[in-house]
Amino acid sequence: MIKVIDLTKYYGNFAAVRELNFQVERGQIYGFVGPNGAGKTTTLRMLATLLAPTAGEIIIGGIKAQDNPLHTRKLIGYMPDFFGVYNDLKVNEYLEFYGEASGRMLADVRRDIPSLLELVGLAEKSQDYVNNLSRGMKQRLCLARALIHRPEVLLLDEPASGLDPRARVELRNILKELQAMGKTIIISSHILAELSQICTHVGIINNGLLALSAPVSEVLARVEGDAVIIVTVADRQEEARLWLLEQQGIRDVTLANSGSLEVVFSGDRMAQAALLRELATRFTLFEFTPSKGNLEELFMEITEVAMDA
Repeated sequence: MIKVIDLTKYYGNFAAVRELNFQVERGQIYGFVGPNGAGKTTTLRMLATLLAPTAGEIIIGGIKAQDNPLHTRKLIGYMPDFFGVYNDLKVNEYLEFYGEASGRMLADVRRDIPSLLELVGLAEKSQDYVNNLSRGMKQRLCLARALIHRPEVLLLDEPASGLDPRARVELRNILKELQAMGKTIIISSHILAELSQICTHVGIINNGLLALSAPVSEVLARVEGDAVIIVTVADRQEEARLWLLEQQGIRDVTLANSGSLEVVFSGDRMAQAALLRELATRFTLFEFTPSKGNLEELFMEITEVAMDA
């Protein structure tokens, strides 16, 4: 669906993006991750035909975007990192305006608005003024705006930025539903762990270079050596620690200042589940949490390599 070949963008002598190559198939969610200033927004703006590349090609739906930008814009819905809203419009008026601006008939747009607002969780807000919406609601309204012309591809630049945890979960559920509808999605973020929960593929960019582009399963496989599990038991912490040290696959168990046990385990996920089940039969298990630090460590390792390149 999307193919990027040697995509490059210079601003004077500064290379914002250098020779990017990646491909996104129909129905995939591609997570574009990197620190601030890495080149994510520049890349998405080029994909959206809002910024001309210095070199390279962008092919969307089998057509070169640079050769036919008007056709490409009909295929894509773009949600920028900073978006404008018209506060004196009602929610339905806002979508009507953008629907007509996309070239659709107003009657067709009005017919689609109820189901679109239902999708993004704003069905009860159609007559509310945009100014009265929370940030999370405005974020979802702008996602609806990106969908109003029925695009096949969505380009979302940091859509979860500034959202509280509940709003992030709601957005994640919406994206999964859009994927089930057959949409192809590219979503950028600076948080690898966040993208790994919703994406099928991940690309890590730093200093304009694509350091890694792979299925999420391959990325996770790189960090699934020794897992760190935080375990909290009601009492008998030392007894639980000694019991764990006798189990197969346990490399180390330490008692943290919080009273929890930090367990370093080398087995796979099935073995991890079996271990926790057995632990729960012997001790009063309050909580267990897989540590997510490894993903961040991988991100730091990859971006440091890219910086040295």
